[in-house]
Amino acid sequence: MPKFYARRRLSIVAALTGLIASVGLLNGPTASAALPTPVSAATARSYLSQLTVATENRTGYDRDLFPTWITISGTCNTREYVIKRDGSNVVVNSACTATSGSWYSVYDGATFTAASSLDIDHVVPLAEAWDSGASGWTTAQRQAFANDITRPQLVPVTASVNRSKGDKDPAEWVPPLTSYRCTYVRAWVQVKYYYDLSVDSAEKTALTNYLASC
Repeated sequence: MPKFYARRRLSIVAALTGLIASVGLLNGPTASAALPTPVSAATARSYLSQLTVATENRTGYDRDLFPTWITISGTCNTREYVIKRDGSNVVVNSACTATSGSWYSVYDGATFTAASSLDIDHVVPLAEAWDSGASGWTTAQRQAFANDITRPQLVPVTASVNRSKGDKDPAEWVPPLTSYRCTYVRAWVQVKYYYDLSVDSAEKTALTNYLASC
């Protein structure tokens, strides 16, 4: 039973919406992501030592088994909530669609004036979660994971960078912006620990090495 399910159940209603915004790219970081601050490096190292090491198994994975995006508040779904949370001077309409604002992609340092240019990344990808234990969860548990705004699990980033990451773990991919890598691996370990997910041996080695230099 994942730790999160014993601690908290999220009561949520599934909803899917799109996001329309004007396109633009700025030259400097005029906005900064405000995702929940990850645990410290020392705490992350402690958490990592407690994670089960196991071989991953992707058999049966289907993204539809992780319902996204769900209603968070009023007319705002998870994507729109994160877009509002992590942007600067964000203005939304009555449907919670961002009509203006700026967003800083912590993975590569790019700044945008169009929410439509951004993907919302799951720090621990859905397929990775499936491989690591979520295959045994209920749909409600997977929905809670896929829409978690409490842990450092969701962050708006440059779409092309997010797609280059895909479902890779830190043994295979870390953000190209080196100054963010420590934050990223701390977030990764925190999420895996909270949800009682396993790590594979290469993943643990990579995490250990990155955390050692934090």
